[in-house]
Amino acid sequence: MPYKRKNRGRRKGDKGSEPAVQCDNCGAFVPRSKIQRVTTRVSLVRGDLARELKQMGAYIAENVVVKNLCISCAIHYGILKVRAREERRPRQFL
Repeated sequence: MPYKRKNRGRRKGDKGSEPAVQCDNCGAFVPRSKIQRVTTRVSLVRGDLARELKQMGAYIAENVVVKNLCISCAIHYGILKVRAREERRPRQFL
C-alpha cells in the first residue's frame, strides 16, 4: 500500500516501536513521536484583579499546563494548519 509521507508522519526512524501517549482531548492513543505538545500558562487570578495587583507590584503565580494532542485535535484547535495544495509533497507517479 502506498504511503503519503517519507517518514510516515512520525520521527522515530529505525528505533522500533514507541510508547503510546493518550490525547488529552479525545483520548486516542497516538505514538509519542506523532503527538503535538502544547504548553500554555494559566493564571490563578482573574484578569482585572491581576492588572491591579501588578500595578501595586505583586507577583502573580501562573500554572504551566502541558497538553498532548493528536493530529486531528491539533488541527481542530488551530494549532496545526492544513497546508496549501502547492506546499504539499508532490506525488511521484510510476
